[in-house]
Amino acid sequence: MRFVHEFAPARVVFGAGAVGAVGEEVARLGANRALLIASPSQAAAGDVIAAALGDRAAARIGETASHVPAEQATTARRIAAEARCDAIVAVGGGSAIGLAKIVALAHAIPILAVPTTYSGSEMTSFWGLTEGGAKVTGRDPRVKPRTVVYDPALTVTLPVPVSAASGLNAMAHAVEALYGRTTSPVSALMAEDCIRALASGLRRVARAPAQLDARAEALYGAFLGGAALEGAVMGLHHKLCHVLGGSFNLPHAQTHSIVLPHAVRYNRDAAKDAMARIGRALGASDAAGALYDLEAKLGLEMKLSGIGMKESDLAHAARIATGSPYPNPAPVTYDAVLALLREAYEGRRPAP
Repeated sequence: MRFVHEFAPARVVFGAGAVGAVGEEVARLGANRALLIASPSQAAAGDVIAAALGDRAAARIGETASHVPAEQATTARRIAAEARCDAIVAVGGGSAIGLAKIVALAHAIPILAVPTTYSGSEMTSFWGLTEGGAKVTGRDPRVKPRTVVYDPALTVTLPVPVSAASGLNAMAHAVEALYGRTTSPVSALMAEDCIRALASGLRRVARAPAQLDARAEALYGAFLGGAALEGAVMGLHHKLCHVLGGSFNLPHAQTHSIVLPHAVRYNRDAAKDAMARIGRALGASDAAGALYDLEAKLGLEMKLSGIGMKESDLAHAARIATGSPYPNPAPVTYDAVLALLREAYEGRRPAP
């Protein structure tokens, strides 16, 4: 057996009430002037953290948006520079953490992330920025949060549909970590356990949204999904979601959940070991079908047409995605990708 797995520095603080340690954790980073980024839905949590930071809170941003629009990034970088910030505290989902990453990329200051959804981006060194109708992505160790504080109590008010879509976003990280070009046995272990924990946790959240143990299980799965992807590379699934979000302004988490079963079906014959692991984690032999059925039971939207995609744009999306494809187990061709997008647009269950 031969493989390479790089462990990037990161500190994880996990558990109910963990948000109370944010002030101490910022001090541990040696920071004295923190930029607090709190998404609008987490304004109350932002207030609590601002109070905990005290004099260390040098500036605050309360507006975030999916896919990090360039205009918002420019403003955030300017605020950080003017306030002479030496750290960033990001509270919220992928939008808040994504904006923090763009600021960190420009100013080389550490991030402390407090995720309140299940996207898992807080565990990765991937960044994304939308400009001129296209999403640009990259990878840089400077944008990976140095500390991540996971408090399941912050997720109990997250609506079930948002929880489910967000969790499938993290599950997509795990899926692609299983067949990514640079994956390793370590990433594969985390990825399989991620899928198992999220499937169980999200089902429990759907039944009892306020149950802390269910929220903790889902949040643990999200942590594993991001950590698994950090040891691998993105494939066709993420490329399609970046195109659909950046160029067609589709909602991030729902795009991931709708596309995922179809991307798995696309790669079925070229990544058989990954398919076996996904199926095992879901207790099924057909990985793509099991993902589709899980999403349907969680009440998720199953069609791209249902979240604003126009049928007339499918061909253009396929051209963009195949023009500069990410590494992928199965060959990425225009006709095959267009067929995938059409199935996702119509919401058909992937053929076994």
